[in-house]
Amino acid sequence: MLTAINVDLLPAGAGQVAAVWRDRISLLLESTGEGIFGIDMAGCCVFVNRSAAQMLGWPADAIIGRNMHELIHHSHADGRHYPEADCPIFKAFRQGQPSRVDDEVFWRADGSAFFAEYSSHPIVEHGVVQGAVVTLVNITHRREAQELLRRTNELLETRVAERTSELQASAARLRELANHSETVRETERTRIAREIHDELGSLLVALKMDLQWLQKRLDDRPQLHCKCLDMGRLIDSAVDNVGRIITDLRPSILDHQGLWAALEWQAQEFFAHSAELGSDLQITVAAGVPPPEGGQAIAIFRIFQEMLSNVARHAHARNVQVRLWVDDPPDPVLYLSVRDDGVGAPARALDDARSYGVMGMRERAGHFGGKLSIDSAPGQGTRVRLVMPLHLPVAPSSRPLEVSP
Repeated sequence: MLTAINVDLLPAGAGQVAAVWRDRISLLLESTGEGIFGIDMAGCCVFVNRSAAQMLGWPADAIIGRNMHELIHHSHADGRHYPEADCPIFKAFRQGQPSRVDDEVFWRADGSAFFAEYSSHPIVEHGVVQGAVVTLVNITHRREAQELLRRTNELLETRVAERTSELQASAARLRELANHSETVRETERTRIAREIHDELGSLLVALKMDLQWLQKRLDDRPQLHCKCLDMGRLIDSAVDNVGRIITDLRPSILDHQGLWAALEWQAQEFFAHSAELGSDLQITVAAGVPPPEGGQAIAIFRIFQEMLSNVARHAHARNVQVRLWVDDPPDPVLYLSVRDDGVGAPARALDDARSYGVMGMRERAGHFGGKLSIDSAPGQGTRVRLVMPLHLPVAPSSRPLEVSP
């Protein structure tokens, strides 16, 4: 509340000074862009500046002396009655405490409402609260901007979620397509391997038999006899190469003896052809876990082949450690690890889009719910680890399988 100054009771010249300061305060109140009004202890307006009057749509002289809560703060934004006893402005200054609110509305003279940010500060004279000064700002445009931003963010989040869902569905379809392509490729490899074995293998065997028949009849022709021996060695080499090609296309051990035997055979083949490498092979399969079949067995076997192939091509290692562990049923999980002490690789090389071998291993693993992790650093070797749930029916077995070189 602005306290009136009795100029007649002031010392000579003091009244002029008080009048000057009063005028300056009035000019300050009128020039500010914020709405400001004062209320007494009854809640009635004792002064109001131009900004507040314009904001509320009332002439200043129509506001003076009116109860401000009943005039501009009588209802909530949804139209519910707002009791004066609950008004933060009145509660605060009557308790001698300031308050600040930014989520309520004030009502104009024409019955329209606007969101306002307002603060109330008590006026205290000689330790007694005389009223309060209320400052208010119309934040309707700010609230509209915030609401627009909120709706925009919700729309953006919805679109991002939809796009993410589409991308996930697309990735799932691509993974299914890749798995189908792998299945078709494996089927074709099996067919080619079978035809090579049946057709080319049979031809080589027949050629070998004919050559032996011819060789027996050329004992009196030393030069031709030697030539037959050379031809026999070439046929033997061709038979070996055909067998290797068949094995590369589709190891028969995978179909005849199962995945555990195929993984052991592949590891021993790798170490046999890499005599300079120190080998450490351990395979432990819990009792009652039969080897998986079909696509999952092929995926695990091909991932293992790629692990060993990467060691042979890139690692320049001295020692290689292979670990296979399959834990107990009823929900066994396969853990397959290949570790070397070679040159290692930076993470960016392993995550490069052109690292097709790594990408292929991860895609094969992901299709069957597995996860492939690679730990490597330059000069510190590499560890590739596959974790894949098997979810196989329990099969009878007497003891765990343990194999070491």
